[in-house]
Amino acid sequence: MMAKYQHIFVLFEHDDGNALNVSYEMLGEARRLMDGFNERYALDERVIAVLLGHNVRELAYKAIDAGADAVILADHEELRYPRVNLYTKVISSIVRDRMLVKQAAPNTSDEYVKPRYMLFGADGIGRHLSSTVLAELESGLASDVNRLVIDDVTITHQYKTNGKPELYRHVLFMYRPDFSGFLWTQILCLDNRNPTIAREYSPQACSVIPGVFKPLQRDGQSVDDGSRRGGVEEGYRIVEYKPEFSSDDLRYRIVRRQIIKDEIGLEDSRVVVAFGRGIKDDPEGNIRMIEEFANLLNAKVAISLPLSKQPFSVSSAMKEKYLIPARVVGSSGKRIAPRLYIAIGISGAMHHIVGMKESDTVIAINPDPDAPIKDESDIFIQGRLEDVLPILIESIRGLGPSR
Repeated sequence: MMAKYQHIFVLFEHDDGNALNVSYEMLGEARRLMDGFNERYALDERVIAVLLGHNVRELAYKAIDAGADAVILADHEELRYPRVNLYTKVISSIVRDRMLVKQAAPNTSDEYVKPRYMLFGADGIGRHLSSTVLAELESGLASDVNRLVIDDVTITHQYKTNGKPELYRHVLFMYRPDFSGFLWTQILCLDNRNPTIAREYSPQACSVIPGVFKPLQRDGQSVDDGSRRGGVEEGYRIVEYKPEFSSDDLRYRIVRRQIIKDEIGLEDSRVVVAFGRGIKDDPEGNIRMIEEFANLLNAKVAISLPLSKQPFSVSSAMKEKYLIPARVVGSSGKRIAPRLYIAIGISGAMHHIVGMKESDTVIAINPDPDAPIKDESDIFIQGRLEDVLPILIESIRGLGPSR
């Protein structure tokens, strides 16, 4: 039965031929997962990258370098830029095409129907396509995942198993932080074993947060070094898929494309001052003080995820300027690596740590001596921001223009 579902498929994302880092990250993780899977279960399943675009064959070689066993390439001028309806149709057609998948992975079963697993990036491209593709494939989807494990599990569930214990094999455990940031949410995509509602769900799929997995490195070389370009004789395959489009498929066209630059610029800043729920005693006044502090340091201002939900009563101008998703650092926001990161009133939930752990130096200000952010800090100042920041501001002012 399980031969109906094979391989792990990864959507290789790019912007007009420029590969996105998350593509390399997903392929590296897929390689590690599938190597462990094959060893544990004595199987021989493959990592297959799905690449859509125009004049992007060079990216197929980079996908091989990054960990793919094979690439299925759909190269067409209509696929130069992502369009949800076209991309959904092409991706769904590719992964359902048994003969095409056999070209990419000759060991594919004659009973093959759909992938076992699928990975998308949790970004502007992948979040859209993962939902539409999995709806088309009639399976489930976990979003914004930052940890993946393949294992067996016995489940007893009133709905899924009719209250009886059932062993599920080859389950992809998909983890993401919950909204508190301190607990893991574990997401499983399981078949219905209850006879009255029996149904199989495949692929098991998720969108992966950029920056949480490491790209594959081979002997210290980059993923672009060409070390796995050997071709069919070495087991690596690039298979071309020729898409066909109807007039209805092409009813949406891109007539103009403009890239909007991130006005916040957190990723490029050498110094970032971030604040969290610790502003609660005087939200408006504390944000103004943090703003002054950041200006003195020529720093960008960031926030933790809960602040983007605008939990405090502040002026409209303050909300629109600071309490916005574009300033969020963490697994649901940006991943940054400034020279100096100052965390003010941030507890240190794991989804926030993911976004700033690569900072060179971390200074935290928090009244709680047991706050998790302490373990991530080079300097931890125990105290209320209302007491600490005025002293720091006055000290920096005293340094004068040459600071």
